[in-house]
Amino acid sequence: MTDTSVQVLAHGLGGSADLPVPLAYALVAAAWALSISFAVLVFAWRTPRLRADAPGVPLPGWVNTFAASPLVRRVLAGTGLALTVWLLLAGAFGPPQTSHNALPTTFYTLLWVGLVAASVLFGPVWKLISPVRAVRRLVCLATGQRPAQGWVAYPEKLGYWPAAIGLLAFVWLELTSPNPGSVTAVLTWSVAYLMITIAGATVCGTRWCERADPFEVYSSLVGRLSPVGPGQEPGTYVLRWPLNNLQATKVGVGSVAVATVLLGSTAFDSFSAQPRWRNFVDSVSASELLGSWTATAVRSGGLLMMVLFVALTFTLACRAVPQLPRSERAKLPCLLVPSLTPIIVGYIFAHYLTFLVEKGQSAAMLLLDPFDFGWNPLGLAHRDVAYVLSTHPTVLASLKVTSVIVGHILGVLAAHDRSLRVLPKRHQLTGQLALLFTMIMYTCGGLYLLFGG
Repeated sequence: MTDTSVQVLAHGLGGSADLPVPLAYALVAAAWALSISFAVLVFAWRTPRLRADAPGVPLPGWVNTFAASPLVRRVLAGTGLALTVWLLLAGAFGPPQTSHNALPTTFYTLLWVGLVAASVLFGPVWKLISPVRAVRRLVCLATGQRPAQGWVAYPEKLGYWPAAIGLLAFVWLELTSPNPGSVTAVLTWSVAYLMITIAGATVCGTRWCERADPFEVYSSLVGRLSPVGPGQEPGTYVLRWPLNNLQATKVGVGSVAVATVLLGSTAFDSFSAQPRWRNFVDSVSASELLGSWTATAVRSGGLLMMVLFVALTFTLACRAVPQLPRSERAKLPCLLVPSLTPIIVGYIFAHYLTFLVEKGQSAAMLLLDPFDFGWNPLGLAHRDVAYVLSTHPTVLASLKVTSVIVGHILGVLAAHDRSLRVLPKRHQLTGQLALLFTMIMYTCGGLYLLFGG
């Protein structure tokens, strides 16, 4: 793989100069798009229409047979486990330089961002390729135990909180740790993740994977936006409107934490690229009084504050129905949190699209020769990365704006339909206003963070 003179920012961030219209116009247009969408919904969408069991368009029989085949599922599980071992070996014995080691690049691109793309296309794919589930099946095969059966039942009071903490640990490593690209740091995090999740699956069975594995919860959440969903007959799949599939999102204790960690961390990634923030962190780390170690603490505090800001604003907006009893209002954030999923997906694609498309090519090349032995099985070793997006900044900026706005419009649709189900009829309009204003704030704030620097 040869070097290139094209310089690409890590996550493909662009400036407002790349927009086809001035940033102020884009912000106003986004706010109007959401407001008009809501106004139309108020008059044209007065009863719940989204259903997780909507008929959809049946997929061909051979697709159902292939997808439900035990052999196919074993191959996928084995591939996921083999790739995990391959990456761990690359991290342990491959080149020490981040740019030449397959583990960090794959970890941040194909795993974190590629998992979203695969899940949106095909559904919750991590369940099929999870190395934790594969190890669990192998252990159960040897012991005669059922994978779902653990030593003790999973504590339901924990809900999704372990997954939220795991996701926060991931974004902390990526965004605020002293050296996020360090091969040693990524390898240590990966080994710790595997040890904890395998131990949890051993103790609590696969229920642990469903509730506490950060990557499985992540994949399952965004996978509800896939057009592919289960049919009415067991073992069949259909194509249906993604917002119908979104209705099947499982919520519980910690669901709001999972969603706000994902949205807040992505927002912080954009915020941390702002010149004022970077200058502030640099000035703190350069201080003789405070010392350089404080930069990590400052970034960690910024990340936590952004996540808490998203959690607080969303929770308050959902509970802004004073006519309801406090006990009923307390349930609303959890019931309405699936409406954040389209916003999360839209913002992730807007923020990391370049990273996935261009850095993902480097990851694929490194995976073919992880130990720098000169292997070239597919003849790709001397090919340059195709910077198909970075070299077309206006097109890229337009894609980012579209992703953010479409994600928020879908979020408004999902929130409106869910509100019609959970709010009393006399409060179905006024009860949505605070959440609408919050989503407009997220839209404009997200666009400003992407392009305002």
